[in-house]
Amino acid sequence: MSRALASRMGRLGTETAFEVLARARALEAQGKDIVHLEIGEPDFDTPANIVQAGQKALGAGHTHYVPAAGIPELRQAIVADSAKARGIEHDPSEVLVCPGAKPVMFYMILALVEEGDEVLYPNPGFPIYESMIRFAGGTAVPVPLLEQNEFGFDLASFEKLLTPRTKLVILNSPSNPTGGVLKPELLDGIAQLAVKHDFWVLSDEIYCRVLYEGRHSSIAALPGMRERTVILDGFSKIYSMTGWRLGYALGPKALVNEMTRLQVNSASCTAPFTQFAGCEALTGPQEVPAKMVAVFKERRDRIVAGLNALRGVSCLSPAGAFYAFPSIRGTGMKSQQCADQLLHEAGVAVLPGTSFGAHGEGHIRLSYANSMENIDKALVRMERMFGRK
Repeated sequence: MSRALASRMGRLGTETAFEVLARARALEAQGKDIVHLEIGEPDFDTPANIVQAGQKALGAGHTHYVPAAGIPELRQAIVADSAKARGIEHDPSEVLVCPGAKPVMFYMILALVEEGDEVLYPNPGFPIYESMIRFAGGTAVPVPLLEQNEFGFDLASFEKLLTPRTKLVILNSPSNPTGGVLKPELLDGIAQLAVKHDFWVLSDEIYCRVLYEGRHSSIAALPGMRERTVILDGFSKIYSMTGWRLGYALGPKALVNEMTRLQVNSASCTAPFTQFAGCEALTGPQEVPAKMVAVFKERRDRIVAGLNALRGVSCLSPAGAFYAFPSIRGTGMKSQQCADQLLHEAGVAVLPGTSFGAHGEGHIRLSYANSMENIDKALVRMERMFGRK
């Protein structure tokens, strides 16, 4: 019997942020001081009322199996929250609660994509999109997000990428890594094309509450889109609950049922005490999340101004999420070279833009989900390396 791994494992990628974190930790173990701007994790504690709700659920014995799709209380809270935030009415039967938001990507792509199917995805974009498309046997078709388009894309160019084999389009707004937000008129155009060409949409809206101006727009709210869109959302970012592992899908019942079958075959269900904490997150006070967004905005303004003062660097101001994605083309360095030098020479851990796809070349990603003190320290160190304009 062969002991070789299945060939599909060669198509599975990874998330570079954790690799860079490990390298940075190794340098710290050698005594080097590192400013961590590589990990996309809020530096705030989970709000106390949410922690207390989780503790209360543990004390009440909510430590056993629950329905695979989620407890009724949380599914109802999710549809009520989405109706208020997005203006879209769903039934609780159209909700799947998952241990984190990544499983939504896995389940939807595994449920839909076969050999020969094409999936359009943003590039630069969250690396697990491409990884999962390829793992499922699909063809990954990158949609370039260009700085001159404020990290959006041209609708005419997008349409040219569509073929009869296009099965799914992945959207992410606000975006990781760019912080860009897709404009309503672009979403309108994509929606019309989705109806015309009959493809599915995975709308990754995990950062929809980390928005600095205006109101979030979901493509699922547009005509003809509710029945062909799965919304991905979760609690990690806005409620600082990364370690709780709690996310969800909102979508057509028939597809959500199939995604639930995949959960039955993998995770079984999501921990019930985390789900009760999620109920409190959605239905309890929202002052702490609102304060977090205000703090992120202050940090955004500081880091963007500091980056734009560096020689060879230019940075657009992100409209959402908590990432800066500056161009470093003026330095003459490639993305990986720049990230390596920043880590080893300046003691600043960032990610190369190529961690998010080939179209990220010429950029680096910095997470400003860190204290103002550390952001200032990082900018001082970067100035020593790059110089000022």
